[in-house]
Amino acid sequence: MHVLTLLNEKGGVGKTTLATHIATGLAVRGYRVILIDADPQGHATVALGLQRGPGLYDLLVREESFAQVLQPVPSEHYAIPGQKVKGQVYVVPSNAETRAIPLMTSDGLIVLKRLSELRDSVDVVIFDTSPTPSLLHASIYMATNAIVYPTECEYLSLDGLVQSLSHKDMVQPTRQQWGLDTLEVMGIVPMKYRAKTLLHMRNLKSLQKQFGQKVWPPIALRTIWGEASLMRRPVFHLAPDSDAAGEVWDVVKRVEKAMAL
Repeated sequence: MHVLTLLNEKGGVGKTTLATHIATGLAVRGYRVILIDADPQGHATVALGLQRGPGLYDLLVREESFAQVLQPVPSEHYAIPGQKVKGQVYVVPSNAETRAIPLMTSDGLIVLKRLSELRDSVDVVIFDTSPTPSLLHASIYMATNAIVYPTECEYLSLDGLVQSLSHKDMVQPTRQQWGLDTLEVMGIVPMKYRAKTLLHMRNLKSLQKQFGQKVWPPIALRTIWGEASLMRRPVFHLAPDSDAAGEVWDVVKRVEKAMAL
C-alpha cells in the first residue's frame, strides 16, 4: 500500500482538483484507492458527488472502523465514456468536525496506526489536506510515503510551497526515530498555468532550475476545469479527448510509475 499526500500551505492552488483526479484516474487504471479528505471544507468529498460528513473525525477520534466511514464513489461518476472501470475509489469524508481532531487526540501516530489496518486491502491512499498547518498534518506526515505539491506560478503559492517543504524537512528526524523511510517529494505540479504570461514562464523556469525533474509538466488554466468542478466530475469523464484530460493523465501515470504500481 502506498500513501500519497497532496499538500501546499496556500489555499486555492489545486490540491483538491489534483487529489480527486489522481484518485479517480488510478481507479480507472485498475487500482483500489481510498481518498481521505483531511480538509474541514470537505471539498474533495463534494467534488466527487458525495455529502460532507464526519468520516475522518469518526475514524480518528470515535475509533469507528473503516467499514463504517468509507463512502464508495459510483464508477459512472468518473469512468471514461464507453470504458469499464476495473478499480474502485472510496472516500473518507470530512466536515467542520475535522478541525477538532488535533484537540481530541495527542497520538501523533494515530493516522499511521489506522492506515496499517488497510495494508492488504487497498493499493493507494491519497490525502487531500487543508492549507492551514496543524497537528493533524503532523500525523499525516508520519503516515505518508511521498508528497505531491500543487502550486501556481505566482508569489504567494510559491511561498506556500517553500513553507510546506520546510515543514516536510522538520518532520524527518521524528520519522527516523520511528524507523520510517525518508519522506519523498514525488513531484511539484504547476497548476492553472498561463503559458503566454511572462510571470508564469519566468517562475516555471525558476522552479525547474531549483527542483529539476521533480517539477512535472504544468496543467494549463482552461475553461473545462470550471465546468468539471460544476458538474462534480473529472475532466477525463466530461471531455476524454481534451488537452486538460491529457495533462492530468500525465500526472496519474507519473504517480503510478513513481509508486511502481
